[in-house]
Amino acid sequence: MALRLGDTAPNFTAESSLGTLNLYDFLGTSWGILFSHPADFTPVCTTELGKTAKLIQEFAARNTKVLALSVDGVASHQEWIKDINETQNTTVNFPIIADENKEIAYLYDMIHPNASATLTVRSLFIIAPDKTVKLIITYPASTGRNFDEVLRVLDSLQLTADYQVATPADWKQGEDVVVIPAIKTIDIPAKFPKGFTEVKPYLRLTPQPNI
Repeated sequence: MALRLGDTAPNFTAESSLGTLNLYDFLGTSWGILFSHPADFTPVCTTELGKTAKLIQEFAARNTKVLALSVDGVASHQEWIKDINETQNTTVNFPIIADENKEIAYLYDMIHPNASATLTVRSLFIIAPDKTVKLIITYPASTGRNFDEVLRVLDSLQLTADYQVATPADWKQGEDVVVIPAIKTIDIPAKFPKGFTEVKPYLRLTPQPNI
């Protein structure tokens, strides 16, 4: 059965480029991002892992740990990391999981047979501190991920986990957010003292509450 939003992220223990890793122990009380790669020494993946390494402080500022996965082994990962560091001018210091038997890939539904029977698609999962899956994005192997979007969605998920708001189309940090329909308009001032704009009875905007 496919993993769905709100499901508990399956735990696993596996070898990685940084040694044996248990997912839940690794994440602890942090948010987590798990993303898969079709194979080592592939061009698009090399750019993605390089970009992730360059953004590691952005993820850390959001209390988020990242880990990648490929169906190749640890020795291959170690050699590939050298190439990533060289070509992307960075240092990969987060784990890349070795999933040679594809157990984790199948556990997380990363193998899509109509795309490839042997390689993972570009799946990305955001996992909350309670270990529930909050986001699933799946790209084909030919298309690299947009990490600005990953950070944007992470910001939205963390904001909406703490406040009774939703984020509108193309929302970015610092912009107005939507008050959820469950809150009556008469109750908005007490919950959101920065004020609000009623565009329609069902569309009420308020400044981002956590800044």
